[in-house]
Amino acid sequence: MPRMGEVIEHPGAVPRLELRGDASSATLAPGRGGMLTSLVVGGRELFYLDESTLLDTSKNVRGGAPVLFPSPGKLAHDMWAYGGRIGSMKQHGFARNYAFKTTEKKTSPTPSVTLRLVSNEETEKLYPYFFALDLTYTLLDNGVRIDQRIENRGRAPMPFGMGFHPYFAVPDASKSDARIPTNASRAFDNTTKKTIDLPKGPIDLTKNEVDLHLIEHGGPNAELSAAGRGTISLTGSPEYRRWVVWTLRGKDFVCLEPWTCPGNALNTGEDLIELAPAESRTLYVEIALR
Repeated sequence: MPRMGEVIEHPGAVPRLELRGDASSATLAPGRGGMLTSLVVGGRELFYLDESTLLDTSKNVRGGAPVLFPSPGKLAHDMWAYGGRIGSMKQHGFARNYAFKTTEKKTSPTPSVTLRLVSNEETEKLYPYFFALDLTYTLLDNGVRIDQRIENRGRAPMPFGMGFHPYFAVPDASKSDARIPTNASRAFDNTTKKTIDLPKGPIDLTKNEVDLHLIEHGGPNAELSAAGRGTISLTGSPEYRRWVVWTLRGKDFVCLEPWTCPGNALNTGEDLIELAPAESRTLYVEIALR
């Protein structure tokens, strides 16, 4: 971990918090869904960010690492029914559309910030549960660790899924050299809405759109490498068994997304995490440049 560093406030149209160390820095936008907007390691920016979408609060941010809670992916008809309760949500849940409150800042032994989102009257219309979601971002020498604590503050069992949507900076011209190793032999192709057999060899990231939900990837670890750009490693707690690969031709990003459950899980129940009243669960994801 980096030695004692700084937590710097950057005011502006979208205020940001920067965790700065000797070899790395991470920047957050608490008001834009508590998300990472920048991750710099050894002078290299790991994330793609369309700044215009960050500044326009009517749009979902394209770039950085949006937070996906309580339902990564898309629900059938944007509706869900589980355990006798019903609700509706847009793709990837609602957390990315709410401001998080900064509850803690630390500079020692390494820079970290904790952000919190608590259920409110608006979220209860979409998802009728009382919850608290705490995200603790801790700077590493070569990346960042994101600890997530989800607490059920209600009287009924609370189902949820968790995920992140990091946009990694990969020039469009370099995608033919980019590699995402996987043990998956099949994937749900979200562009055709069909389950397909994956061809042997590397995933082709040069198509007009790649939107693959890997089946049996092989665990809570994944990596993205590109010629001359090193390897970005993602490591998660055991719940992160689902991985999604997404990119568009002409755009300088490749998304490699860790999810705890597949899309539509609030309807199917597949791999949902369920918390009893007063129970909490702690998960983590680390993003590092190797």
